[in-house]
Amino acid sequence: MARSHLTLAALATSAVADLDLVSASEFGSRHDNEFDSALLTGRDGKHWIIRVPRSEAAEAAQSADLVALQAISAGVRTRLPFAVSSFVGQTPVSGTRAVVYEFVYGSKVGLGDVEPALAASLGTAIAAIHNLPTSFVADAGLPIFGANEALRAAVSVMDRAAATSLVPAALLARWESAMEDSKLWQFQPTVVNNTLSADSVLTAHDEVTGILNWQELRVADPARDVAWLLASPYPVVVDAAFDAYTKHRGSADRQIRQRATLYSELEVAKWLLHGTDTRNTEIVDDAVEMLASLVDDVQNDVMHPIGAQTMPTMAVDEVEAFLDRNERSV
Repeated sequence: MARSHLTLAALATSAVADLDLVSASEFGSRHDNEFDSALLTGRDGKHWIIRVPRSEAAEAAQSADLVALQAISAGVRTRLPFAVSSFVGQTPVSGTRAVVYEFVYGSKVGLGDVEPALAASLGTAIAAIHNLPTSFVADAGLPIFGANEALRAAVSVMDRAAATSLVPAALLARWESAMEDSKLWQFQPTVVNNTLSADSVLTAHDEVTGILNWQELRVADPARDVAWLLASPYPVVVDAAFDAYTKHRGSADRQIRQRATLYSELEVAKWLLHGTDTRNTEIVDDAVEMLASLVDDVQNDVMHPIGAQTMPTMAVDEVEAFLDRNERSV
């Protein structure tokens, strides 16, 4: 049974010494099965959020998020053009814990409702994340993945999806061509949020005001953070985001959009694998339909690799040799 906002307010006063609250209200969706949450207002006008996980998975995500938030120091935060929440306090409750955070102001906007101005702010915000020094991630003991790990992960998803015999041959050929493009995978890993989506971003007046959900903070392929933008139905929005991103990162990663395209398409393959792994026929059928739609969407590009046409490609055995070389250089 969900905890009431009054119960959560009482927990907050236990978690944070001298917390003087004047009101509490429900926060989040009633359909949120992961956390009990409440918005708290202090006598000084400040706001906080309290969250209590409702499952082991939610508790694990919360723990990882706390590690990340503590790693993002005050100095790191000054480099970001948006707010990141901070841990305030915690208290044990029913075998788990209630955690109080600083409230980050802003509203969530569906990707389909993003206008070019907000898209540009998104590109700027993501570039700021990727421009952060990687040392603070390493110092916190958080994961660090290089180009060869990114390629291996992509190949693994493709191979597993291909084994289902449910992926159209045209898509497999398209993906394999991208994975064989050596220059596509020559990039410098950066700090990434790694779970960015419309649900992670808070906005106001066409500006990004905050980014949530840092539980997968790491050093990895920056294309992971921009792949979700490609789902926008408006090319002008996608272009605005990538133009702003490039403006603030320069030509540090010329092939980021191509890899993002690959990752975006592989998300459908992951959905298919989730359906087969859980033996959920509804998910499998949905994924198959999405794959068929994807074939139609890229029909004009099926004969072209996701990477630049002028780039040389490697045979499969050369991909393995490329991975081996990268491993030796790490």
